[in-house]
Amino acid sequence: MLSGCGGKKHDPEYVIGFSQCVGSDLWRKTMMEEIKMELSLHPNATLVYADANGSSKTQIEQVKKMLNDGVDILIISPNEAMPLTPIVEQTYNKGIPVVVIDRKTSSNLYTAYVGADNYEIGKMAGEYAGNVLKGKGNIVEIMGLPGSSPAIERQRGFADGIKRFKDVKVTSQLYGNWLKGTAENQLLKSAASLNNVDMVFAHNDVMAAGARSVINRLRLNHSIKVVGIDALPGNGGGLQMVGSGVLNASMLYPTGGKEAIVTAFRILNKESFSKENNLQSLVIDSSNVQLMKLQWAKVSSQQKDIERQQALLTEQETLFKSQQTVLNITVITLVLAIIFGGLASYSLLENRKINKSLEAKNDEILSQRNKLIEMSAKAEMATEAKLNFFTNISHEFRTPLTLILSPLEDLLNNDKIRSVAGKNLNLIHKNAFRLLRLVNQLIEYRKIEYEKMQVNASPNNLVEFVKDIIDSFQHSAKKRNIDLRLIHTDAQNIDVWFDANMLDKVVFNLLANALKFTGPNGKIHVFIRQDDEYVYVDFQDNGIGMTDDEVLHVFEHFYQADTNSTKGSGLGLSLSKELMLLHHGDLKVSSKKWEGTTFTLTLKTGAEHFAEDEIKREPLNKAELYERSKVYTTDLDETTEIQNTDALRELKEQSVLIIEDNIDLLNYLSAKLSEQYEVYTASSGTAGLDSAYELVPDIIISDVVIPGIIGTELTRRLKSDIRTSHIPIILLTAKGSIEQQIHGIESMADAYIAKPFNYDYLLATAKNLLKNRALLKDHYSSDISTQGKVPMSNSLDKKFLNDFAGIVEQNLSNENFSVDDICKLIGISRVQLYRKVKALLNCSITDYILKRRLKKAKYLLINENYTIAEVTYMVGFATPNYFSTVFKAKYGITPTEFKRSQHI
Repeated sequence: MLSGCGGKKHDPEYVIGFSQCVGSDLWRKTMMEEIKMELSLHPNATLVYADANGSSKTQIEQVKKMLNDGVDILIISPNEAMPLTPIVEQTYNKGIPVVVIDRKTSSNLYTAYVGADNYEIGKMAGEYAGNVLKGKGNIVEIMGLPGSSPAIERQRGFADGIKRFKDVKVTSQLYGNWLKGTAENQLLKSAASLNNVDMVFAHNDVMAAGARSVINRLRLNHSIKVVGIDALPGNGGGLQMVGSGVLNASMLYPTGGKEAIVTAFRILNKESFSKENNLQSLVIDSSNVQLMKLQWAKVSSQQKDIERQQALLTEQETLFKSQQTVLNITVITLVLAIIFGGLASYSLLENRKINKSLEAKNDEILSQRNKLIEMSAKAEMATEAKLNFFTNISHEFRTPLTLILSPLEDLLNNDKIRSVAGKNLNLIHKNAFRLLRLVNQLIEYRKIEYEKMQVNASPNNLVEFVKDIIDSFQHSAKKRNIDLRLIHTDAQNIDVWFDANMLDKVVFNLLANALKFTGPNGKIHVFIRQDDEYVYVDFQDNGIGMTDDEVLHVFEHFYQADTNSTKGSGLGLSLSKELMLLHHGDLKVSSKKWEGTTFTLTLKTGAEHFAEDEIKREPLNKAELYERSKVYTTDLDETTEIQNTDALRELKEQSVLIIEDNIDLLNYLSAKLSEQYEVYTASSGTAGLDSAYELVPDIIISDVVIPGIIGTELTRRLKSDIRTSHIPIILLTAKGSIEQQIHGIESMADAYIAKPFNYDYLLATAKNLLKNRALLKDHYSSDISTQGKVPMSNSLDKKFLNDFAGIVEQNLSNENFSVDDICKLIGISRVQLYRKVKALLNCSITDYILKRRLKKAKYLLINENYTIAEVTYMVGFATPNYFSTVFKAKYGITPTEFKRSQHI
């Protein structure tokens, strides 16, 4: 509270950077003085100044240093336009405001410009010269540095200023390079040209002073007038020279120092400002020079007063702060003494109450601790109960699976039953073992999660162990001509401590995965190697491999690569990794897409890394190993896709395309649906899309998650293509949530059925979609009607029918009109056009054209007064006799009789 008393709100603190191209000349020094004078009104602003001394390279480095040190705004007078443009643009693009003063860059990427207009000053000088010389006289012009923009602009403005004075001539032009000495030398070289001169005009006061010096030295006519530009105040400035008669006049060229600071603070304080600030000028001669000198003296005096007052304010502020600090300390000491005295009294009174409260809280804490111990025990019991339930339910799963598999194997061994239902029994047998493997993996993973899985390690021959497991996979490998072999060192016995019941699951998983993702005629090689501390088992295949992203996630539970989502549950590799960690070993993978994969299993030598309760000395049971291998090898036998090779069979009226990557399900649906439909199959989205375009089936049944193009995207493409937009599409998927079903329908699918599905329901859905399509066919293939049309379910189908009908209508009178003409106009092939029209209208193109011609002929005979011959040619018939024959065959009456009957 005390520190806020008498507080004063100061202006924000800003750091202003000023980069000057050169600061040695009087004009630049005057600019700096104006800047300091204006900054004296802003005591909280800090000016960072740098003089480049005429070097563009130095100026760039100085600006970079300012940016690194941190400035709120940059004021810069560029030494040269082009070299300084990039650093000015860089500053502007960083969001730091830039005020360009006196000279511009080659770009307009700056915040504001402050400076005088050299052209206008030159023009003002020309008009002044014409008026002083009363419209007649000779002038010598001393220009600045050749090629510099101020010299060019001032010369151009001066020429335009004297243009209206026809008898005022510039008899000579010299370059003084802005310097007095150079101007004197140039005038001395051309002294003869000064004899008939009435005025010397110099582009700055320095060169003008040099001209006056030469005139005096040569003792020329003292009536020669000398005019310059700048009119700077102070000792040696233009104001002083005009006042002393050295110069007759000078054009005021304001430095803009004050205006630059004013503009900078407008920008920093988010006030309105002008981007282009062109400073005004005036002529300084004997009529007003004394006034200007007095004004400058007054400003200088005021500036000194301001600086003196600021020094006094600083002293007063320092004194005030020290006094305020002493007062604050005194008051705070008194307040603390009162507070501590009160607290001491209060603490004495409350001490007994606190002790009683602490005792009560202590009792409460003890009670809560006992409750937490009790709750922890209950949570542990609940966890134990969950695990026991999970274990018990797993046995409950295994019991019915055993009761399924045992009788099933009996049925498979019965030749009579196998000949009738062998295909379906094999399918059940494979998937029952697959379900058993999934249940086992899930139970084992849950045990690991609850830390209930115990390693029982014993010393075993690793070479023999791995070889026995590989032998159980040889049958599946040979069926696909895959080179599966074990390659190891010369040592036939490599004894390693491991839990055979755990390690076999790891090896089973790795070999099963290798066989799943390795194509026919591939190779799977298993290498066993060792060093002093570790034994390594490498499982190397040349299968499809994995991408870097798939390798990164391959050991995550339930992870499945998008392209192989149906190959497994996503749990086997995660479980294998956990089992290896329980062995104090590791499992790593390296892979390259389309080149192959290598899994490396690492085990430590010796038994020192196992705890006392992790060691068990029981021999390996090979019979159990064989039984467990059946769970992994049963579903490796790839089912080949069933192809109907009976070329002489009778083709069904309607066809169905099934797109499914699970060969078992694909064959099942093919066999069931082939009883009523002509069945086509595809095992990927890409192949399904090609088949749909080529075969144009009556209906398509597709899985959603398939390799290549997924089912929903496949549906969008087919429904957006005029060749296939009419085909009903049923999507099958295991994703059965309501959101996923909505997504499927939004992809323009006609039906969305979740797995597992009832075959009869699938068949009924297909029949219903085909029936609805038949109703649309009947409507559009009937006689032409202009009202009451049933709306099409697909806008592309409607557009196709409209285009098709329009083309036929426009060409009814053309007797040479053919199907090829329609194909060219619509832009599809002859086969696709036939199939599209057949699917939508249930008639051939020729029949449709004939119906349209006869319908139009009836209209003309009823409503128009044409002869039979005229109507014949108007509807595209070659002869009246042929037209009469076709008309009678359609309506049971000749055209003549029909026309007569309409007029009775």
